[in-house]
Amino acid sequence: MAGEELLPQQLARMDLERLHTYRQNLDFYNGLQWQGPNRRNERRLTFNYARVLVEKVTSYLVSGLHVALEPLEPGPEAQARVRQAEAALSQVHEDNRLEQLDMETELDTAILGDGCYKVTWDPEEERVRVTSPDVQGIYAWWMPDDPSRLWRVASRYRLSGEEALMLYDFPLQDTRQQVSVTEVWTRDAFQLWLDDSLADQRPNPYGFIPFIIFPNLREPKKFWGVSDLPVLMEPARELNRALSQLSTILELSGNPIAVLEGVEESQDIAVQPGAVWELPERARAYLLDLLQGGGVKLHTDYIDLLYRSLHDLSETPRISFGENLRSLSGVALEMELHPLLQRVRRKRAIRTAVYKERAQMVLRILEQKRGLTFGPLRVRVLWGPILPQDRGRLVQEEKTLVEAGLHSRRRAMESLGIEDPEGEMERIREEGSPGPAAATANGLRP
Repeated sequence: MAGEELLPQQLARMDLERLHTYRQNLDFYNGLQWQGPNRRNERRLTFNYARVLVEKVTSYLVSGLHVALEPLEPGPEAQARVRQAEAALSQVHEDNRLEQLDMETELDTAILGDGCYKVTWDPEEERVRVTSPDVQGIYAWWMPDDPSRLWRVASRYRLSGEEALMLYDFPLQDTRQQVSVTEVWTRDAFQLWLDDSLADQRPNPYGFIPFIIFPNLREPKKFWGVSDLPVLMEPARELNRALSQLSTILELSGNPIAVLEGVEESQDIAVQPGAVWELPERARAYLLDLLQGGGVKLHTDYIDLLYRSLHDLSETPRISFGENLRSLSGVALEMELHPLLQRVRRKRAIRTAVYKERAQMVLRILEQKRGLTFGPLRVRVLWGPILPQDRGRLVQEEKTLVEAGLHSRRRAMESLGIEDPEGEMERIREEGSPGPAAATANGLRP
């Protein structure tokens, strides 16, 4: 209809508060933590503990991530299809450097509050491409009664004139200009907008929206997530102020302030080493001691309180940085780190669904584009232990479970972090070492 507003124009006014929050969080993470104009000669030190705490939690979160597949049907043919699917997933993982991409995406998600993956087919290289679009350019529409069901996603980004000409044959009068690209996806259709012009429109080649949008931590009944940073902003700013103030006090104490009492004029008072002052009768001069009366201890005690508040609010105990003064281990260490374990598990509960859906998208695209058939299978997301583990004890536990018939050897190998159990068992058989065949001969579950 004439006069109807185009979708790219609508996006310019959508989610302004969300995008503003993203920019604030990103600035704070990058060290822009002081508020207001800088007063004359004001010392402003920035100790970016917020950045360190966010990166610490993220490193615990992604440790030991692995996706495993299981057949839903019995028989050697189903097992062969699963091995083929696992090999295909492994190749996609290697081609897209997913270990590095997942770490970067999780860090970005912790800062901004939301993350995104995009799974598509690259026709030129004939492979699945997994990327992580900037969530600042992502817009989503979901079902009113179910925020987990998306019906439309728009991805907006900018290209240089040279890139627009190379990718979309979109000429610009000045190649130094930039063009705004907007991809709009529904389950049935795909649109490509260059600035405000509809450059392409066709059916969705996948039959599903190839985006996975997920929150860092979810607020009840809300689609967009919560960053790790807002709860740390106030104590971090106060810590910067307190440390800057203490730094100024210590500097002045090293260059003491001379106080003159009973002096009405300061004429001929030279401020230089060895200067001699003649003072009037009943006047006196002395150095101001800013450290007397235990003043510094009051500052350091307050700083320690702020420091502890940062660790409490981030649920990251000091011991997670390696400071184990009491030499805790086992259950005692786990109890000390329990706040961090709970935070990581809350995040992993969200990420498990994300990595399952990503693996399923990859397999569906491979079936569509390469004519493969993987059959019905179950995708399992395995996480590595959060705390340091006694590997010898874990091996003994898994051995006991296998011998008792409670675990298969495959499950035991996955629990020990072996990413390709089938391939490993095949190599064991080739080497003639005790493996599944020997286990069957001994009456154990293969």
